[in-house]
Amino acid sequence: MSSAEVGPVPRARVVLVGIGPTTLDALDALADRCEVVALIRPGDDDTTARAAKLGIPVEPGTRVADIEAVVERLAPDAVVVSSYDRILPDRLLARCPFVNVHYSPLPRGRGRANVNWAIINGDTETAITVHTMAPGLDAGGILHQEPVPIGPRDTVTDLYDRLNARQRAVLADAVLRRLTGDEGDPQDHGQATYGCTRLPEDGEIDWSAPTADTDRLVRSLTPPYPGAFTHLGLEPLRILRAEPSPDAPRYTGRVPGRVVLVDRSGEGWVEVLTGDGVLRVHEVAQGDGPPVPANTVVKSVKTTLGVRTADLLAALAALRASGTGPAQG
Repeated sequence: MSSAEVGPVPRARVVLVGIGPTTLDALDALADRCEVVALIRPGDDDTTARAAKLGIPVEPGTRVADIEAVVERLAPDAVVVSSYDRILPDRLLARCPFVNVHYSPLPRGRGRANVNWAIINGDTETAITVHTMAPGLDAGGILHQEPVPIGPRDTVTDLYDRLNARQRAVLADAVLRRLTGDEGDPQDHGQATYGCTRLPEDGEIDWSAPTADTDRLVRSLTPPYPGAFTHLGLEPLRILRAEPSPDAPRYTGRVPGRVVLVDRSGEGWVEVLTGDGVLRVHEVAQGDGPPVPANTVVKSVKTTLGVRTADLLAALAALRASGTGPAQG
């Protein structure tokens, strides 16, 4: 057969594993250059709808055992992981090449919640890293890494948009590099740092903290996260959009969490004392309710945000008065 008669080179067969907000762009990146034989992802959303449109089977089971079963059944050339929250065992990694997308400048920022931590810590730069998966947490060779800037008012939403765009541009090349047998550039494990898992309750605002810290916490929990939160009385109040007050007076007497100004000009913000300044809160939500201007919920400068001992004692007294609370000894 002459070279002109040689058929097309088969595309690499890959399984994509992803349960978080990076997987849609990973799916599009891989589908352009590879044959995606399965997407492992629970539920129904834009990502699973995109897979269905592309004719890619969706496997909803995300346990390690579920992934093992899919890999054994489909025998892919590679498995690509983009947003997954469990450590895969060595026996699974030995079945075929595994490639992971990680949004930090490895070896710095191994572990969890790296995009959130980058905002919380006030970093001016993070990175997208695509690496070979090997025994150990985020420890494999680096196939691709590039810095991604973080602006002074960026939210985690902004940062994910920027990182996901770069993932879409570089992921397929990195996976195909791995399939040539290249395991990537070794990491310097002595330079490794780690981020711990973040839980929903970690989003509670400590009003005694500095204004800059509270502002970063709010910006670190914008969509796809539910928002930083405080309490109005004993009811949760999500703080969706805020900034350090641009023109606050200096308070030499302060109660952190105390509302000191309620906008009446139509902009809808309220200003709240922090440990060292004032945070201007623009948008809030009660429970699972929709975003609303802050001054439609917080209406008085006699309001103090955050759970206080006085609130708890008043609630306990009301329960006792109704006969449903614990009796006094």
